Amino acid sequence: IPTLSNATFVDLLEAIQRALRGGGYQSVIGVTHYDFGEAETLLREQLLHRPAGLMVTGLQRNEATRMLIAQSGVPCVHLMDVSNTPGLYCVGCSQADGAAELTRYLLSQGRRRIAFAGAQLDPRTMQRLEGWRRTLLEARCYDTTLEWLNPATSSIAMGGRMFEQIIGQQPAIDAIFFCNDDLAQGALMAALRMGVPVPQRIAVAGFNDLTGSDQMLPTLTTVRTPRSQIGHAASAMLLALMKGKTVTNRCIDLGYELVVRGST
Repeated sequence: IPTLSNATFVDLLEAIQRALRGGGYQSVIGVTHYDFGEAETLLREQLLHRPAGLMVTGLQRNEATRMLIAQSGVPCVHLMDVSNTPGLYCVGCSQADGAAELTRYLLSQGRRRIAFAGAQLDPRTMQRLEGWRRTLLEARCYDTTLEWLNPATSSIAMGGRMFEQIIGQQPAIDAIFFCNDDLAQGALMAALRMGVPVPQRIAVAGFNDLTGSDQMLPTLTTVRTPRSQIGHAASAMLLALMKGKTVTNRCIDLGYELVVRGST
């Protein structure tokens, strides 16, 4: 997995640990810190221990890591993303489609200057960016100045700083789509400090529906991703593969849910 500091992956791991332990397997966790080279090193090390199966987050990795997985002979399930690539087993949801639906909702509320605020800039963030961008292009509302991207680690504090920057942009922004809920939570706190009314002056939305988003003032509109369900379904798929069973449904798309709350 990329990190242990994001609740997204904690929820995923909790589900996986329970399911695999129940199936008689012990799981070993490797943290890549969003680094393809580190992911390759971790995989080489873990393959030395002859694991019964592998789970890897996402679909983007370097060619060496792809070859390691393909040549290992070890059953492998990809998490969080979906793809119909032949021979690939995956469980997840479409990040781009979820972002597009949230953006369409903001447009339906009369918002036209919708900024995208992204941090970390990992593959899933970039997929959400693409969904937002595609939807604004279709609505003829896209403007490159609406993109606020920072490769630093996503956090509540960064969300507050980004909000302070974006709120001063001209022409005025009337909605901000934050790539992750921790950023959006920080933005709502900054709005309270600054006396900026949400959603009257500006709408704020996030992604993932992390813990605490339903307790913010106002409560946060977001896209709920089924992280625990992904963990359970991926574990069931891997357990079947490790037992030599045929898995007919190689790609399981568990979807997402637009959760509309007070911030929009």
